[in-house]
Amino acid sequence: METTVVLAHLAATVFMCGVIWFVQLVHYPLLAVVPVASASSTALEHQRRTAWVVGPAMLVEGLTTLAVFFDRPAAVSWWLPWIGGALLTVALGSTILVSVPRHTRMAVNPDPGVGRELVLTNWPRTIAWSLRGAVVVAIAVQWAGGRAGS
Repeated sequence: METTVVLAHLAATVFMCGVIWFVQLVHYPLLAVVPVASASSTALEHQRRTAWVVGPAMLVEGLTTLAVFFDRPAAVSWWLPWIGGALLTVALGSTILVSVPRHTRMAVNPDPGVGRELVLTNWPRTIAWSLRGAVVVAIAVQWAGGRAGS
């Protein structure tokens, strides 16, 4: 079970790191130039499609974060799951409190500035998920080293 948890944790987090950088560098800049007249339909389609991509990965990432936190592999430093959990809290908190309201605004009452705001306000998520990726790689490396030493 430990192997499944650690590898799923690594895969989901690395996947989300890739997604967030794609969003930051490609997707949100494109949303920033969508004309206001088509912003609402674009935002709704974005939400529908994005949920299918990030939903499963975020669920796996969240569940495996809890698993590593509450049943830390012996070879993993005690503080790594704490830092990883804190970074996930920042990423998800920023998603819920900052990004989702802007996506809602784009869908319900779009204005020319909302796309630019998405680009600018997405940086905390991008940084948090990037740092989290490094932490989760460290967890996997320590775990693998502990298995090799057994």
